[in-house]
Amino acid sequence: MHTRPEGIDLAARSRARRRALQALYAWQLSGSHMNAVIEQFRHEQDMEVADLDYFEDLLRGVEMHVDALDAALRPYLDREVAEVDPIERAALRLAAYELKYRLDVPYRVVINEAIEVTKRFGADHGHSYVNGVLDKLAAQLRSAEKKA
Repeated sequence: MHTRPEGIDLAARSRARRRALQALYAWQLSGSHMNAVIEQFRHEQDMEVADLDYFEDLLRGVEMHVDALDAALRPYLDREVAEVDPIERAALRLAAYELKYRLDVPYRVVINEAIEVTKRFGADHGHSYVNGVLDKLAAQLRSAEKKA
């Protein structure tokens, strides 16, 4: 697990999450290898304003743990993971990765960021769905933190 590093640029992390959502969306739809998606985003996106290390950690973490993340999400979904809107699915997987493996990021930040990226890129009420699922997942994965 990661510990909170000093001097994190929170705005750069938010931008990294937005770029990671877009990259994960592309990965889900294209079936391309994650390395190819990361390289494409490095060249096409304005990555110098994002936290590139965090961007890559999110994407490689989701790719490595996608089956475990989907299994963690499944009890809180009202349909199969594959049937969830691709933007919402990408947001849920990114947030599930952060909740499970990035304990340096407070669960409230994870949920809020997922809601914001879903509002920006997803369907009209997608953020409400994402919020409901992640609130339940956070209660399971971060129960001590939620009680504090």
